[in-house]
Amino acid sequence: MLDTAIILAGGLGTRLKSVISDLPKPMAPVNGMPFLTYQFRYLKHYGIKKVILSVGHLAEKIEDYYKSDFEGMNISYAYEKTALGTGGGIRLAIEGCGANAILVLNGDSFFDVNIKEFFEQHNAKKSDASLALRRVDNAARYGTIQKDDNNRITLFNEKSGLETPGIINGGVYILQKEIYLNNTPRNVTFSIEKDFFEKSITKLFLTGFEFNTYFIDIGIPEDYAKAQHDFKEFKY
Repeated sequence: MLDTAIILAGGLGTRLKSVISDLPKPMAPVNGMPFLTYQFRYLKHYGIKKVILSVGHLAEKIEDYYKSDFEGMNISYAYEKTALGTGGGIRLAIEGCGANAILVLNGDSFFDVNIKEFFEQHNAKKSDASLALRRVDNAARYGTIQKDDNNRITLFNEKSGLETPGIINGGVYILQKEIYLNNTPRNVTFSIEKDFFEKSITKLFLTGFEFNTYFIDIGIPEDYAKAQHDFKEFKY
């Protein structure tokens, strides 16, 4: 059973500074409620019992609000003394996990992945790490991913800027604790995308599974404004 999640909540939110200057991005209000609350409700729906928040910038704003519990779900914090990037932030948080398989999410995006189905696919393939993928009509803002018929990821393409369809990384992962710790450096700033996934593509079994469900990244003002409308119909 998958019951532990890490949320990356330490970003500076530079692209949203004009909208929220005194809050970390995951605390940005959406219809009067922090964005993180929506994520917590989603995780609770799928049976997640423990959430570790990887925090840095304005961490006290998050801890003061949620403290150690959200509707019976245990909340704890991994504090980055210096910015560790996505990979380092995850590593810091994963060191304190009791579970072997851990769900990882970005604190400034929401991808409506069926976590139960995702975990079943991850286990069925005996994956070292799995990525939830999303097919989009316009992949200009994103790097794209190629995979084979066995769902093994074979290539990470750089962001092209071309307005063409593609399969993108949705920012939701399942990691195996020991595999991640054994293949990443301690107390070093690094990117999970560039320095773990891309560099491990030949030596680890990385899988990707498509979920063509709702996806939004509130990191830019236009999509943050869109979320105010979309989340009125939030189903969790």
